[in-house]
This record gives sequence, structure tokens and C-alpha cells, in this order.
Amino acid sequence: MHLFYAPGLSDEHSFTLNPDESHHAVRVLRLNPGDEIVLVNGRGGWYHAKISNPGPKACTVDIIKVSADIGKPGYHLHMAIAPTKQIDRYEWFLEKATEIGINEITPVICEHSERKEVKTDRQMRIVIAAMKQSLTAFHPVINEPVSFKNFIKSGIPGGKTIAHCQSGDKLWLNQCIHPHEPITVLIGPEGDFSQSEIALAMLNGYIPITLGNRRLRTETAGVVACHTVSWISKEF
Repeated sequence: MHLFYAPGLSDEHSFTLNPDESHHAVRVLRLNPGDEIVLVNGRGGWYHAKISNPGPKACTVDIIKVSADIGKPGYHLHMAIAPTKQIDRYEWFLEKATEIGINEITPVICEHSERKEVKTDRQMRIVIAAMKQSLTAFHPVINEPVSFKNFIKSGIPGGKTIAHCQSGDKLWLNQCIHPHEPITVLIGPEGDFSQSEIALAMLNGYIPITLGNRRLRTETAGVVACHTVSWISKEF
């Protein structure tokens, strides 16, 4: 099965792949008129299609059958996570979170962050590749990096949690997951959130949580949180 990314595709009867996907279909895979492929739009749309004009820069296909919500999580998880110093670790998180199922990811720049910038276009390429590898049609929204303070004050709806390593009363993440309610999980940088950041989050309705008794790397904590929300939500 050959999957191709077709952002913007909705209810068209035909579609033209972008130059990169056209090149892959025609020059790399050497597909011909009549060959069947699958297009995915990143929002859950799964389109069986047949190649009509195999142009190497503009490959046109005819849509045969449409399915909706393929791979789209039955919950809404927004992960706000600090980019790691070693960017490959953060990119590993993006890949695995997409495979597990997540709706939205926001890179959050914190007081202790050692990495202040990430490239949104590269993040998008990673989650698109992970979506196609997983044979699904949904990938998370990738937001632009934002400061911790601005994110906290942005008025995120639903349940709001912050995972930190400081002492104090905390709930388990699974205790904060409720049916049909969006949930946001904040994961800090290698140096954890500062005391002032934790206090600001709690002042704005964020519930302190624990992800277990072991100290986890940022990217590991992100994957654990994704898996927990996915696992618990499937029981509703």
C-alpha cells in the first residue's frame, strides 16, 4: 500500500499531488496510469485513488472511495512540552507521540530551557512521516514555540495538568482524564520547571501530576503521558 500526503484534500473527485509526492510516485515508485494508491490529508481523511496522469511534478489522481476519521484519536490531548537540548530526542518524541495518537503539540520555552528555538517545518515533516509509517490519516497540529508564561495565560480549555519533579501533593495522570473532556499536559525541560512556573501554572488551574516513581527524561515523560491518555481513554 502506497500512502501519499495530500493536505487540503476534502471532497474533490480528483487531486494533484505536490511536486515532492509526485516525484516519489512517478520517479521512485514508477507508478503508472491505473495504479491504485491512498491519499491521506492529515485530518483523518483516507482516500483510495487511481492515477490518471503520472506527471513527475504534478501527478493527478481520481478519487475512488473516501473514509473519514482514520487514525483520529477518540480523545483530545494537547501536549505542551519543552524542546530538549539534543533536538533528536525531541524529534523522537514527535514521532512516537504521532504513532500513539495525539491531537496537538506546542513547544514551550521555559526558564530552564537550554533550547530556545525549533523549526516548525521540520517538525511537520517528522509527524507526516510518522503518520504515513503508521498507516493512519491523522497527524497532530504543530504549533509555533511559545513562552511558558504566554502559554499558561492563553486560556486552554478542558483539563489542565503539569508534570514536575518538585515535592508536594500530586495526582496520577489517569486521575485527571475524564470522558469527552480535552486534556493538556505540560512537560518541562531537562532542568524541570522553576518554582515560579509551577506556582503560576497552579494559579491558572493546572493540576500537579506524577507520571511514576522514576525520574524520566523530557521526551520519555512525553511518550508516557501520550500512552497513558490513549490507554485510559479507550476504556470510556
